[in-house]
Amino acid sequence: MEKSQTAVCGKLYIVPTPVGNLEDMTLRAIRVLKEADLILAEDTRTSSVLLKHYDIHRPLQSHHKFNEHQTVQLVKERILGGLNVALISDAGTPGISDPGFLLARTCAEEGIEVQTLPGATACIPAIVSSGLPCDRFAFEGFLPQKKGRQTLLQALSAEPRTMVFYESPYRLVKTLEQLAQYFGADRQCSVAREISKVHEQHHRGTLGEVASWFREHEPKGEIVLVVAGAPAVKPEKKKRYGRGEEEIEES
Repeated sequence: MEKSQTAVCGKLYIVPTPVGNLEDMTLRAIRVLKEADLILAEDTRTSSVLLKHYDIHRPLQSHHKFNEHQTVQLVKERILGGLNVALISDAGTPGISDPGFLLARTCAEEGIEVQTLPGATACIPAIVSSGLPCDRFAFEGFLPQKKGRQTLLQALSAEPRTMVFYESPYRLVKTLEQLAQYFGADRQCSVAREISKVHEQHHRGTLGEVASWFREHEPKGEIVLVVAGAPAVKPEKKKRYGRGEEEIEES
């Protein structure tokens, strides 16, 4: 059960920021940031560009994966003391492969109101533009670089839903080759690059074809990889029985 808080308690706002084009910022996000008592940013230098563009001048504090465990309790206490705090990441929605989960969970457990604004994220445009089924999908984020990678790939080879991965351009070819090894080189995929930016690009085909293409064309920028789910397994043929007969397989 959530703990009740006094009226002085502030709120935590989780605010998506553009993944590319600065015009993807929502009017509500701009207002919330302008009214916040404190803005937590994954990289204050990166976020300063966005805040300056929208004439936002609020206290700014660093909050990233290397310090969030040390600062989360302090931030919670400041919200309990009445401050309205807004959390942003370098791009997209905090908590989706970016810092945010720990602070949101801590505040929710304390009974602090957590409001997440709808807005930019890279995975949704990538899967919708891929041409692959998007009614049901599995978001996997970044694959483990070493420990557990092969085990996860083996498990995902049977995943029937469309899968969405984030990947570095430096590891893209290796990942495509490994997916082809575990999923089959003929599995359909789409690589979305630089979503919402000037040089946005989508390259579609089989895992084998796309891996071959990027071996010849060095990938650059932010990458979202969408891979088709495993094909449905045909049910085994049922067997019928005749009186006094051996099992007979249906044709």
